[in-house]
Amino acid sequence: MARLADYLDSIRARDPAPHSRLEVLTYPGVWALGWHRVAHWLYRRRLFLLARMINHLSRFLTAIDIHPGATIGRNFFIDHGFVVIGETAEIGDDVTIYQYVTLGGTSPDNGVAGKRHPTLLDGAIIGSGAQVLGPITVGRRARVGVNAVVTRDVPEGAVMVGIPARPTMVEGGKAPERPFMAYGTPCSELFDPATQKVEILRCELEMMKARLDALVADGAAGEQTPPVARNRV
Repeated sequence: MARLADYLDSIRARDPAPHSRLEVLTYPGVWALGWHRVAHWLYRRRLFLLARMINHLSRFLTAIDIHPGATIGRNFFIDHGFVVIGETAEIGDDVTIYQYVTLGGTSPDNGVAGKRHPTLLDGAIIGSGAQVLGPITVGRRARVGVNAVVTRDVPEGAVMVGIPARPTMVEGGKAPERPFMAYGTPCSELFDPATQKVEILRCELEMMKARLDALVADGAAGEQTPPVARNRV
């Protein structure tokens, strides 16, 4: 019961809407995770049909489809529904996913089933409508913005926006003051859809400038090095 209370409190810390723990218990994401724990237990014991039956029941009741084979850590929160999580997905602790998110897989070229779905490390936030595809890794405390499409690894603490998703600066390059960011996207004019492309270009320009400064510094250091004295015959 103490572990359940901690789980419900972790959801209240990320969602100000509920007024009590009992209200959190009505959330479809909580029920979907509970059903998944049972289905995953059966799946690991190779009772695949029973696991699938529970999966289908959970999807019917919650509109959330979590494959029984998916591995999920502690304090996982699905805010609202219509989420799809694939078989080989791995989710760490304190991960938050919003509505209409897909953790989708890729078809292996050699026809052999393997790791096909994403890995979300601790504290990751996936905004509503985002599509995270393939056997990629989303780093710790990374944030994927609304409707982003992620097909490559996400660095730790990065904020990803766009199609395809690219890292962007947070509030002009400063680290976020709050540890949690609702929907994975800061609510400021800086991240307005009309200016997201400009912000991405600015970030790329800063990276190119840093590389150019490094090259200039290396060139200057090379010019200052005294030439090797030649032996006279």
